[in-house]
Amino acid sequence: MARTLGAVCKRCRREGVKLFLKGARCDTALCAFQRRPSAPGMHGFKRGKMTDYGMHLREKQKVKTYYGVLEKQFRKYYQMAERAKGNTGKVLMTLLEKRLDNIVYRLGFASSRAQARQIIAHGHILVNGVKVDIASFLVRAGDVISVKNRKNSIEFVKSALSSMNRERPEFLVNNETEIPSGVMLRDPVADDVSIAVEPQLIVELCSK
Repeated sequence: MARTLGAVCKRCRREGVKLFLKGARCDTALCAFQRRPSAPGMHGFKRGKMTDYGMHLREKQKVKTYYGVLEKQFRKYYQMAERAKGNTGKVLMTLLEKRLDNIVYRLGFASSRAQARQIIAHGHILVNGVKVDIASFLVRAGDVISVKNRKNSIEFVKSALSSMNRERPEFLVNNETEIPSGVMLRDPVADDVSIAVEPQLIVELCSK
């Protein structure tokens, strides 16, 4: 599985917004973005006014970093959104929100999307009772996401749930069962994204 290497906190500083890439650490005084909100680099500031192209590019890079997808994957989602009915930008955000790693994270089963990808790849997550080890799997409305009935899996997820301090989105609900599980009630929409995003800027850039 391809992944982006390098200092994680620098990515938040580069985009100028907290992207919660390090889980619980992002809510503590150790958060690098809170201590040094300036852009990374020796001087820590941006020279001159950002160009129109720069604004479009930064919006795209912010979304890619937030969901942990690479350029090839992102292009695939954009092409799917372009072929679908409705507003391309909103459809794009819906597709990204429906990724299994994002759903696992937003249910509280993991403290970050990177950790969610890890537990999915290790076979800890089931969708409708079937093991799914592909982080990019697109969850559908009505699907039940649960943890494998194994002691270590259950303990890990319960620990993540107990330390969860973020708001759960309206399109997801957790089941009060011994084995942690949740349901995606409906398809997410652009307003369900937990950071400010302007999808139209991304569409304008990718459509060129």
